[in-house]
This record gives sequence, C-alpha cells and structure tokens, in this order.
Amino acid sequence: MRNKTTDNCDTNASSLLTVDQARLRILDSAQVIKGYEKLAIRSSLGRVLDETVFSSINVPAYDNSAMDGYAISSSDIPDEGSTTLNLAGKSFAGKPFEGTLKSGQCIRIMTGAMIPDGADTIVMQEQVEIENEKIVISSCISKGDHVRCIGEDMKAGQAILQPGKQITASELGLIASLGIAEVRVKRKLRVAFFSTGDELCSVGELPEEGQIYDSNRYTLFGMLKRLDVEIIDMGVIPDIRDAIRDAFKTAASHADAVITSGGVSVGEADYVKETLDEMGQINFWKVAMKPGKPMAIGQLDGAAFFGVPGNPVSAMATFYQFVQPALKKMMGMEYKPHLKIKVPCLTPLNKSAGRLEYQRGRLMRDDTGQLVVESTGRQGSHLLTSMSHANCFIILPAESTGVNSGGLVDVEPFEGII
Repeated sequence: MRNKTTDNCDTNASSLLTVDQARLRILDSAQVIKGYEKLAIRSSLGRVLDETVFSSINVPAYDNSAMDGYAISSSDIPDEGSTTLNLAGKSFAGKPFEGTLKSGQCIRIMTGAMIPDGADTIVMQEQVEIENEKIVISSCISKGDHVRCIGEDMKAGQAILQPGKQITASELGLIASLGIAEVRVKRKLRVAFFSTGDELCSVGELPEEGQIYDSNRYTLFGMLKRLDVEIIDMGVIPDIRDAIRDAFKTAASHADAVITSGGVSVGEADYVKETLDEMGQINFWKVAMKPGKPMAIGQLDGAAFFGVPGNPVSAMATFYQFVQPALKKMMGMEYKPHLKIKVPCLTPLNKSAGRLEYQRGRLMRDDTGQLVVESTGRQGSHLLTSMSHANCFIILPAESTGVNSGGLVDVEPFEGII
C-alpha cells in the first residue's frame, strides 16, 4: 500500500516552512544517481567526476624558468656591487642546454625552459647589463628567484580532483596537463517535466477563449539546459484523469526526477493530487517565501518529484532555491549555497512581515564604482518581465517590512545560477 500525501498547507503562519527548512528537507531526501560512463576529456566538459583523478607525473616535470632572462648559480651572486658572468649557451622551451653550468658562467634562458645543471637562480633580462658575450649582475638578486620547481603544482601520486567535481575549462586543462585522455563521469541525470491544465496551450497553437500560452515549460527547459541534464519534455497534459495518470507513469519510468508546474495549491487540480496520492509519497508544503509559497515534494515510483507553482516567477524562484540544489546533489555534486552580497538599494522597497521575499533587481555599479541594486519595478509573480529585466534576486528577510532608499540589502546574482 502506498503512503498517502500529507498536506502542510495550513494557512497558519506558524505552520509554514522557512526557506532553509524546506531546502534542508529536500536536500536530505535527494539521492545521488548510480551509473557512469567513460568520456574523452573534451566531451566531459560540464559533467561530474565519478572517480578520483591522480597525477602520475610531477608538474612541472622539471625545474624551469618563470621568466625570460639568464640562468646562474647563486654562488656567483656578489655580496655587494656587481660581477660579470660569461655567456655559455642558451636554453629554450623544448630545447634545453646540454652540459653543466660552471662558476662564472650564465645561460640565456626563456620562459618554460629547463634550468641547466649547476644553475639554481634566474635573473630577469631587465636586471642585467649586456657587454658582448658577458652580462653584469648586481647583489640585489636572491637565490631561487624565478625558478619553477619540479612538482610545484602537482606531485606524482597526488590526488588532484575528487568525485563530485564538475568539470569546467580549468579542469579540462588540468587533466590534459597530466596526459589523461579519458575520465569517468556520472551518467547524465534524466529529468522529465510537463505542465498540466486545460487553460494551457502550446506555442504555435491558437489559444481558445480563456486559454494562455504555456511559458513554464520553456523556462524549465532553459534552467535544466544550464544544468546539462538529459531533458524529457512531455508537453502540456490536459485535466483528464487517465491522461494525467499515464503522464506520471511514463515520466517516473523514464526519469530520475519529475517536475510539474501548476496544480500544487489547495483546491487545485484534483486529478493531479489524486494521481500523486495513488502513485507516490508526496508532501504538499507551503513555504514562507514570496513568490512561490505552494510546492509538492516527494517520490513518484522511485523518481524524485518536484511540483512547482504555476505562476511563472514563482516557478523560477522555487526551482532555483529548491529544485536546482536537489538536482545537483542527485548529479553527485556537493551543495554550495548561492552567492549573496550586501549592497545599497537605490529603490525603496515595500513588503509585509511574515515571509522571506525574493524581489527582482538590477545589480550595477554607480558613478563611484560601488555596487548598488535597484528594483525592476512591479513584482507580481505572474510578471515574467520582472525576471527578464533583472540580474539578481533582492532578498528581504521574513521580519522585514521594507527598505528605504540607500538601505543595505542582500542580493543573489543570477550569474552562475540562471
């Protein structure tokens, strides 16, 4: 017998979950997917490591120069004044000097070139005077200057990258520097999503009276695409019992996570709740946040289930605060809170005490170069323009009743999350 849904949508303010409580519950229930694949390193960009990457070599593989200049022995550095050294040869990257540096000699050397035997210090070319086949150096030089030592970056046998690390451009270069051609990564997370409601029609169709275009599938698609998951778009499902049941069964059988928009408020979409009650273990929550109070979270035939609100801005806000962190955990990534910074707000902001608010704002620099933020204007949860014009969330605490112009506020930049 399946567990019945529970309803945490009591209108009593004390029954509302805080944002932190809701996120913690969701993260605690999220399970890392199993399965991996081996990929060539270029194909692994954006994926999540499923193995520890060890260095089989020292990087750098040999002592080399960090500057264009001259390789010398520190024993030739004068205690005071200057001294003259004879030029004995050259060392280029890929073409090292063959032989051993003797006392009173120097070697012309280029950045990245191997430091010859007998040398332990690099003198920048700007620090020397050149006289025919000789150079003059002063006492201002110190032993070991501008030398990149063997293994300074990575040592043979050292663990370099850990499972759960997302591979970015930096990691591609790092792995390539070790001579590794393939890495083991987590398989892609499979996410199915659809919208429900007779009032919705798809882009390209002619809406009937009382219908609106379904925008949430497109915002969900965009947000999921940024996560580099395998996307299963199941379209718009009408309010028909069998159609909804079939959609949930299909989604749960093909995906690791199922996301729906709409039908999560009390009194809405009876068929949706009825089907979830039959098939899964679902909690209906109200979270003390605006926009995005109602949500449905749980399991659906083994797949994680996320029901976000139908209002477009609410759907985006709840996705970024709750669904995205859970999906990242399922992908094998470590949870990292979104970046928050405190800046002056140029716009007076109004709110009622009781719920934490994510208002939409524009983060910018003023004439002095200081970071400041301003509101995008009207903040209704149905106004997608408020998100399009924004580049950050302005976060107002639950107890706040607003902010005067010039007051400090916490902002969460979209860069990196949207």
